Amino acid sequence: MNQELPRSGGPIRHFSLLLSPTPRGARLARLLATEQLRTWELPLDPARLIVAELANNAATHGRVPGRNFKLLLYVVGATLRIEVTDTRGDRRPRLHVMEPTEESGRGMTLVAALADRWGVTQGLPPRKTVWAAFDLPAPQSPEREHPRPGPTCAPYALPTGEKAPRQAPPLPPAGQTHPRE
Repeated sequence: MNQELPRSGGPIRHFSLLLSPTPRGARLARLLATEQLRTWELPLDPARLIVAELANNAATHGRVPGRNFKLLLYVVGATLRIEVTDTRGDRRPRLHVMEPTEESGRGMTLVAALADRWGVTQGLPPRKTVWAAFDLPAPQSPEREHPRPGPTCAPYALPTGEKAPRQAPPLPPAGQTHPRE
């Protein structure tokens, strides 16, 4: 099965779940994928939107009672790939022109607009995998990633003739209190 995976000599980060094809399963896919993206320190959007759409499609159109859908996230090189596999290989997603009055059916149009690449791969019967891939932004330089602590602008200079603000009194040692005045 060739899914055009980028080649890299580095480690592959991956995250995989089996979830029930229900609204709850789709919601869990989105929430858990969001947490995994945070753990990997990757941008949350548009990836979590894509996970939500693909998982919802698996729960709505790919549902077979008693069979789960699989969510897979992985990073190879500078590419994040999201895959959702369900057991309705006969129902392939499609893009179609929407009428303004239609209330649903925009999910794959959204996926196509947000992903750098996407597609459908037929798996072993009866499975299919819908995938989307994103080119990740280049990592920032260490200086920009972790700014040095300290003031972000020049210190405030008091005009001549003004007094500096009073300092707060020191805290009393543990077990003692300030006397009442």
